[in-house]
Amino acid sequence: MLLRHIRYLLAVVEQGNFTRAAEALYVSQPTLSQQIRQLEETLGVQLLDRSGRAVRATDAGEAYIAYARRALRELEAGQRAIHDVRDLARGTLRLAMTPSLTSYLAGPLIARFNASYPGIALQVIEKTLDAIETALAADQVDLGLAFSQVRSLEISSRPLFVEKLCVVAGLTHPLAQRPAAALAASELGQQSLALLSSDFATRTFVDVYLQQQGISPKIAIEANTISAIVEIVRRGGVATILPDAIAREHPGLKEIQLNPALPHRTVSLLWRKDSYQSAAAKAFAELAGDMAAAG
Repeated sequence: MLLRHIRYLLAVVEQGNFTRAAEALYVSQPTLSQQIRQLEETLGVQLLDRSGRAVRATDAGEAYIAYARRALRELEAGQRAIHDVRDLARGTLRLAMTPSLTSYLAGPLIARFNASYPGIALQVIEKTLDAIETALAADQVDLGLAFSQVRSLEISSRPLFVEKLCVVAGLTHPLAQRPAAALAASELGQQSLALLSSDFATRTFVDVYLQQQGISPKIAIEANTISAIVEIVRRGGVATILPDAIAREHPGLKEIQLNPALPHRTVSLLWRKDSYQSAAAKAFAELAGDMAAAG
């Protein structure tokens, strides 16, 4: 049995159709059908139900596919291990980060890594925490930078630093003109806010805080990118709540403390338990730890 048979089977199941699977694999449909038949004959069981409009896995097929995916994932990790170069002269590192971290951490961290290891090709993907966990478990990325609220038992984490949230306003906003004293939580309820959409972990933290303080926020704008929120707030019409590091990165923004303070959260390095860690992944983890310790 060849890896090709497994890849073909998975493609047909994912596409639900032999024609689309053949196109995705750049093979002819008869060749694809023949390879699947060979796999079924080798295993002595029918793996696919071809009777409906969409091709589906049989019960036996579902059972086999679960193991096939796992085996394929481990074999691909093995291929990367073979090509891993210990002197870090070449290689690839697949890194996933949450959106708030890409807005202020990705730049300095990746720039330092690239300067230290120019032969390592970096693939940086922006994902939510849940999506990062899924990608790590599926071996689609090597490392994740996210928060410590990991749900999956398949994922290990190492704390790096504490991230602080604060109210952020443009320099022309009335909040930016007020005395330096902390803003009372009750006053925040009177402000028009531009907030990240509910699929962001930051928004979850903000919503919990507002609920605990008995605040019904005046949400004027919701956006699904931090860059959009920053640009909107910078022009002065509304305020927002973001990591304080973002305010420091943008000269057109001012950080405003709240009383009581917004919750802190721990930024962590994530990886799949018991997974092979390349030299590039180990080097990145060490660099991230050094940067976090240096503040």
